[in-house]
Amino acid sequence: MLTASQASTRNRRPPASPKQQYQQWLLDRIEDYKEQIPREELLQLGNEAATELSDGADGQQFLLTEVLMADTVDRLIAKRLRLKSFSTWRKNFLPLRKAQKEPNHWGIDTANAVAVMIPRIEPGDSVLAVGSGAESAAYLLLAHEAVVHFIAGDLGCVERVQSRVIAEALSSDFHAWVTLLGEYRLPTMEQPADLVVIDVGAVAELSYARRRALLHELQEVTRPGGVHVLVPGETGSNAPEGFLSHYPEWERTPLPIPRKGGRVHGRGLLVTMPEAGWPTGWAEDEANRYGREA
Repeated sequence: MLTASQASTRNRRPPASPKQQYQQWLLDRIEDYKEQIPREELLQLGNEAATELSDGADGQQFLLTEVLMADTVDRLIAKRLRLKSFSTWRKNFLPLRKAQKEPNHWGIDTANAVAVMIPRIEPGDSVLAVGSGAESAAYLLLAHEAVVHFIAGDLGCVERVQSRVIAEALSSDFHAWVTLLGEYRLPTMEQPADLVVIDVGAVAELSYARRRALLHELQEVTRPGGVHVLVPGETGSNAPEGFLSHYPEWERTPLPIPRKGGRVHGRGLLVTMPEAGWPTGWAEDEANRYGREA
């Protein structure tokens, strides 16, 4: 993720090519289909693939590898689903992705704290979105090819987000978990988060001890210099400013003045971790100190 000064001066990491995005689109739909059909039907597809490979051998011996079988099954599924050719997909996809990169497409004001971060996002940046109120932010960041991890305590919310990510062809690198916030450790991420979007409405529902432990754990999984965006959530009844006491050493970034007629309140806030970061194990010590059972 770029710094604010780098955003206007540095070349960005190149995005995935249309061919790469098309292959990912195919894979997402094939994998989604596999998860929906019964195991018996999937096994039948495997038998069809084995028969097709055997018939195509013309009496010649070949090694029936697991990779070859998997590729054949995927091709059979793509044929069954009548997935679009690359040229047709590209004609529809490129205008769609251009629209998806605009905050307004997801109901996010251009002066919102999440929208303000978009010029700093590079393909492959690690993002953690916490709470159902961070749903729209997850979609917008996926459209900009960030690696997004979405966590919420409601199974229905997580399933809805997973379905829409696939339907909108956004799932370049998306991971979702259902977990009781503040009660269990966060799922392990492959790399520290560059950006964390927090629905303070979901956090406000926790006891003070669990809220403090969760926010400190979120800070620990953030890289030095990383940014937390605190958004009001779905109801907008919780002011992010009320959580600043959990960020005593972090630098708050002022948001730009909204355009005429834009929203003044409920835009969220940005805080940046010091480049020195937090001491290793600091968040865990805090969690133990305040106790998650409180």
